Amino acid sequence: MKSFHLLIHTIAAALVSSQATERPNVIIVMTDDQGYGDLGCHGNQILKTPNLDQLHAESVRFTDFHVSPFCTPTRAALMTGNHPGFTGAYRTSAGRSMMHPDEKTIAHLFAEAGYTTGMVGKWHLGDNAPHRPQDRGFQDVVWHRCGGIGQASDYWGNDYFDDTYERVKPGSRKGTFEAFKGYCTDVFFREGIRFVEDNQNKPFFLYLALNAPHGPYRVPPEWAAPYQGNKDVANPNFYGMIANIDHNMGLLRGRLKELGLTDKTILIFMTDNGTSAGAKFRGLDSEALRGFNAGMRGKKSSVYDGGHRVPFFMHWPGGGLVGGRDIETLGAHIDVLPTLADLCGISPGKDFQSDGLSLKPLLNGPPARWPRTHHTIQYHGGAYGKAMPPGPLAYSVVLTKRWRLVNSDGQALFDIGQDPAQRRNLAAQHPDIVAQLRSQYDVFWQKVSPRLTPVRIDLGNPGEPKTRLCSQDWHMPKGNPPWNFTSIRKLPKVNAPWLVDVKRAGRYRFSLRQWPAEANKPVIAERAKITIAGQTWKGLVTSGCKAIVAEIDLPTGPTELLTYLYDQQGKAGGAYFTDVEWLGGSHSLPARSETSIEKTGPRE
Repeated sequence: MKSFHLLIHTIAAALVSSQATERPNVIIVMTDDQGYGDLGCHGNQILKTPNLDQLHAESVRFTDFHVSPFCTPTRAALMTGNHPGFTGAYRTSAGRSMMHPDEKTIAHLFAEAGYTTGMVGKWHLGDNAPHRPQDRGFQDVVWHRCGGIGQASDYWGNDYFDDTYERVKPGSRKGTFEAFKGYCTDVFFREGIRFVEDNQNKPFFLYLALNAPHGPYRVPPEWAAPYQGNKDVANPNFYGMIANIDHNMGLLRGRLKELGLTDKTILIFMTDNGTSAGAKFRGLDSEALRGFNAGMRGKKSSVYDGGHRVPFFMHWPGGGLVGGRDIETLGAHIDVLPTLADLCGISPGKDFQSDGLSLKPLLNGPPARWPRTHHTIQYHGGAYGKAMPPGPLAYSVVLTKRWRLVNSDGQALFDIGQDPAQRRNLAAQHPDIVAQLRSQYDVFWQKVSPRLTPVRIDLGNPGEPKTRLCSQDWHMPKGNPPWNFTSIRKLPKVNAPWLVDVKRAGRYRFSLRQWPAEANKPVIAERAKITIAGQTWKGLVTSGCKAIVAEIDLPTGPTELLTYLYDQQGKAGGAYFTDVEWLGGSHSLPARSETSIEKTGPRE
């Protein structure tokens, strides 16, 4: 039997290390809020996922693979190979969901190597230039804005069915909104398959980032029906959304086979954090009270294992990544970029340094020496932004093959091999291990902390002359800004600046609203104010107007934009939706000084 396994590893090593005459295609499928236990192949006895179970059976699986505990940070790490805090995109709103412009993405690398790059679905790394997927190396894009379909900056009226998404065609950075028929997951897989068909005769890289099963938990009823009425199912619609994903994975794999692309395509399946609704929990950090969480403690947004340990399957028959093999070595989202670059023969260049490691040596069998001794995850700012501004240690975990040093509500050490549910705190018994892991955390903090700095949105960017700003990107000192319509419809009297960078000097038109333009709703306010670049504009609000419009001349450079809409009592909230359009150059730009311009906002 040992000789047989040695033969299998030898064949796999030869296939992985060989240079194929054709570079492999790459498809990454990442679901949103699906946990490790939300798969039949991981022991869930209720949820039916036959196609994903089949992929699991045929793939190389990393069984100790970790991402961030929630959406944006995982996406930033996946795109760059760097820790989320280092990229600048370490939270889901409040102006902290965008990467520093100097971050090079996996799409840049593959595009520069001659691949056609495509992105479909959820981006959640910035809605405006220079942060959109088309600004970050993706050439063929269909995407929704914000962190979820139907959230504030998404196209007005989207609700998972027959939605409107932005399409960016190859050769252009300008997107156009397009109405699609069908359920969101079906649409995104259909667009992913269309991209594959369009590029079947040349190497391609496809990032298929689903919004499902993120809430709100909406799905055609036939998918949820098998789970209705089952007392052991925490949320039937959540399971139905995953069942629909599984069906579409079968369609994608079937089309790859029909096109003859299976052998030469690296297909990765993963998720972006722990489960959000696969079980019932007490708070974020408990074990499952009802439902299945693969024996782990914690859910989405937890720094316990249930919040960040996720599935990671790699399938590439032409490269020997087959056979249902498990790899137990610690892996992470920051490793995906260097691994794929290595497998596809792409050199990132001398100036590119990743926090991650190429996992390629592990694919050949256990290496004699593996350089990683630990991995660090931190939920900068904590859940709901209660630990802002982000500081050292809070809501962090240092992981090794054996240990987890968790800093959540106090410090705790767990032997994960003996205690996978993380019930027994061994910090007092092993102070030497605590000290060792704490010193390793300090190295991580020294690396990321200088980059936990504001990232700005461009105004007047040639690739986006009209910028549509949303309050989700207000730079709040603590907590979350109004990011959904549940809060916005209450017209909350809160405000914070957009951090912006004026790229072209000239005249700009500002249109202030409390609802998106497509909603066609009037502004409910008495007067308005704008402050930007040392200037103040003031205007009265005409009853029934849909927007307050002002034109202001701006110099180039970084600044802050603040908007105020005052009610009859003189209380102010911001304009949750503000369009800023570059109109052209101006002959006389004002100096950066305090200026008051009294004007009446005209009807739009």
